[in-house]
Amino acid sequence: MQKKQILSEIKKSGFRITKQRKVVLDIIINEECTSCKEIISKASQVDKSIGAATVYRVINLLESIHVIDRKNMFKLERKKNKEIIWVEKEEYTVCLEDQSVFTLPAQIWGSVIKEGLKAHGYDVSQKIVSVM
Repeated sequence: MQKKQILSEIKKSGFRITKQRKVVLDIIINEECTSCKEIISKASQVDKSIGAATVYRVINLLESIHVIDRKNMFKLERKKNKEIIWVEKEEYTVCLEDQSVFTLPAQIWGSVIKEGLKAHGYDVSQKIVSVM
């Protein structure tokens, strides 16, 4: 999703486009941050008035409008044509109804998806590039 589209979604959801929100969004789009702590650090270097609470509120806002999914630890990546896409991060957490939790590395998660598709008769000869 392009920055312009994200700002439009924020507006449609009834939120103002503030300087602080723009700074945090720019960092999420342009930097390779792997944690909220890194985003907080970079944001406070740009604008000293941006603290942890501001960053978490912006991240929660982006989650609420379905721009990011913090549970799967996605990050943004640029393709050659400059389009922004979401890419998998290091691991996925799977929770079952009996409250058991499994944390799977991204490579194993990809294998689980591929084997499940094969078991249901889908042709998975190509590389899986996205799961939504």
